[in-house]
Amino acid sequence: MNTFLSSSRSIVFGLGSIAALVSGCANMSDAQRSAAIGGGLGALAGAAIGDSRQATVVGAGLGALGGYIWSNQMAQKKAAMEQATAGTGVAVTQTPDNQLKLSIPSDISFDINRSDIKPNMRPILDQFAHGLSSQPNTEVRIIGHTDSTGSDAINNPLSVNRAASARDYVVSRGVNSHQVQIDGRGEREPIADNNTEDGRAKNRRIEIFLAERSVAQR
Repeated sequence: MNTFLSSSRSIVFGLGSIAALVSGCANMSDAQRSAAIGGGLGALAGAAIGDSRQATVVGAGLGALGGYIWSNQMAQKKAAMEQATAGTGVAVTQTPDNQLKLSIPSDISFDINRSDIKPNMRPILDQFAHGLSSQPNTEVRIIGHTDSTGSDAINNPLSVNRAASARDYVVSRGVNSHQVQIDGRGEREPIADNNTEDGRAKNRRIEIFLAERSVAQR
């Protein structure tokens, strides 16, 4: 019972601390804000585990180790990708867990039933690959997708091959192959209506994720 009351007090205190932290983040950079809030949430999660003193220490560690960091380096890469993809239809976003995500549509990525990269996508991949060879603490995931045309026997390997083509290209531009993971989702994760030509075009895409871990997490 005492442990429960202690944990409850810690959670209430943690909520108040996080509220104060968020209000004080206005003058922080994106990287500082993400790290501070992540650590605060980790401490709050730790308080819910049990003993307030030990759990807060454990929770703070979880906040630091449980995800990726959004450093100045990542912010600069996002800005560079936004400039490189302006007007192309590529969506450049920061995910809730601090990954940089590129959603590359079919009109500049792949033709129907093809996995070879279109010329318009090469400058984008060139910019993406730039500098990553000197950043060993970054991780790249490339996910291929198809529309619903054809069977899974065709679409599943096609989506993998699309991801593999993008991987091979960035590796040829200096990215360490050990930094890159690929996967194919076939038609299983549509973002538009497969009953229309426009929708199918949007679903034929690749998504590229770039993430950075702190040196302590490597």
